[in-house]
Amino acid sequence: MKNLANIDEVGHGIAVAFVATVYGVGSANVFFLPAGAKIRARMQRVIQNRELMLEGVGGIVEGLNPKLIRSKLEAYGRADHKEKAAKEPKAAKVHARAAAAEG
Repeated sequence: MKNLANIDEVGHGIAVAFVATVYGVGSANVFFLPAGAKIRARMQRVIQNRELMLEGVGGIVEGLNPKLIRSKLEAYGRADHKEKAAKEPKAAKVHARAAAAEG
């Protein structure tokens, strides 16, 4: 803004700012947002695994029946399986059902 007297330099500064903005938005959408989503998904899996271990160890410490502990821990696996099935395309679901019916 110090070069308001020279209109050519003001135009150049606006062009540089616009190009920098376009590069920032492009790099965010191409690199940083997908990378952040992957990191978030990995951390969610780590947290779920730790919760699973904590639930199992807590059941052992409480002296629960091993079958009850197993059923509690299997609930984590079913929830994970449901999330994967929801993301799976419909054609793959139909193919999986046909395979399960055959054998």
